[in-house]
Amino acid sequence: MSRVLTIAPMPPEKLAYALARYSRSPDSIRDSIEWVRSHDSGKFLESFYFQYGHASIADLGHLAVCFEGISELAATEVEDEPLWDGQARSSRYQDFSRSGFVVPPELKGEDVNCYQEAGEALLRAYSVIHERMFDWYQDKLPRPEDMKPDAYKRNLTARAFDVARYCLFWGIPTGVGQVVSIRTLEKQVRRLRASTYQELRDLGDEIATACAQPAACGWSSRDTAEPVAPTLARFADPDLHPAQSKADLRQWAEQNLPQPSAESYSVPDVDLLKPIDTLTDAVACLLYEVTARSYRELYELAGSWSLEQREEVVDVALRSRTRRDEMLRSFRGGPYVYDIVMDIGAYRDLHRHRRCVQLRQDYGTHLGYAVPEPAVVAGCEAEFRDAMDAAFASSQSLRGRAAEYILPFATRSRFLFKMDFAEAEYICRLRSGVKGHFSYRKIAWDMKCAMENVEPALARLMSATPPWVEDPLKR
Repeated sequence: MSRVLTIAPMPPEKLAYALARYSRSPDSIRDSIEWVRSHDSGKFLESFYFQYGHASIADLGHLAVCFEGISELAATEVEDEPLWDGQARSSRYQDFSRSGFVVPPELKGEDVNCYQEAGEALLRAYSVIHERMFDWYQDKLPRPEDMKPDAYKRNLTARAFDVARYCLFWGIPTGVGQVVSIRTLEKQVRRLRASTYQELRDLGDEIATACAQPAACGWSSRDTAEPVAPTLARFADPDLHPAQSKADLRQWAEQNLPQPSAESYSVPDVDLLKPIDTLTDAVACLLYEVTARSYRELYELAGSWSLEQREEVVDVALRSRTRRDEMLRSFRGGPYVYDIVMDIGAYRDLHRHRRCVQLRQDYGTHLGYAVPEPAVVAGCEAEFRDAMDAAFASSQSLRGRAAEYILPFATRSRFLFKMDFAEAEYICRLRSGVKGHFSYRKIAWDMKCAMENVEPALARLMSATPPWVEDPLKR
């Protein structure tokens, strides 16, 4: 008899129940599955997972969930889980010119008209720039004799999208498919239900509703016979601690931080620090998300404070924490902290690296926008800048968080990536390759150069392709 037994697809909560029972009894997995057929998995999860806190049980049941027609902003927030497997529609390989856009539910009255006009203008610019860039690449890069016409056209189209996608914006609709454990899904629902964006709060409710129903799609009729995760749907309440912690920290920062120093604006776009004090690092990270300051400035500032001052920041951050709340991300990380100013299009790609702890500051217009070099060389700079300036003006005229939806992918913002050396080496090697987008290729190269300054003995082990080495017809 084989020692390896595979299990056919089962409803996620029943699978979790079966495997949990299997680990807690001498019975075979066949007997455990038969047991589950005649017992209520919901009651088991309600007791052991939600009441007793045996969280690992919920890692045993997985389900596939797809999100259709959500904004790019919402997709980024959906994907913002450390333990997450999924894919989103690529803005580098698909034409979004006819996709329309998501209107944030917060917008009312004239703000809706302003937003719609700005969105339509960006999509027009997207189409014009893509056509101009395709023609320019066609003139610059004749088709090699050994390349088929279809492959040649696909490559040029993708390269043109690399430039045109800077005109896409957070309100562009996309699709996301994910395969996650019940535990990760519960965290996702709780986090989304507490979001400052109405679209995400609504999405959290829709996930819970979908989990309380049979699957919408199945391989066979049996796959859609019963609710997929009904117990999760009842217990995934909003996770209020992170949002409340940010509000408390923001107020503390406004009342206690000195005016930003001139040095805070002079750090490079890719800045690497190796913090030596864990408490100071945590304080700097806590304040990073609620200010517009660089990590370097915050770390040096916190390092100059007394122990009591630093502990005060931590106490403010954690005073809303309950028994169910995990420690905030700011307390996690690796020995290397990269503070990166980049366009949000590049962030959408680098955000996929989940072996990092990632923090971000609020999106906005204060750091300006990136101008892709190919657009300048191809003679599209004027059209590009006109589109960006108009979008920024519209964003500044809108009220509340909905103003972020019209920010183009060219918008620059500040992000923090905390990681170990192995992850830094992987990102630099992978993202600097000639197949990649020129924006994150430059970032990956700068990450390697920064490591050479901070950790030269380890940096010699890193391999990366310089951004000036190009092979435009290689995808």
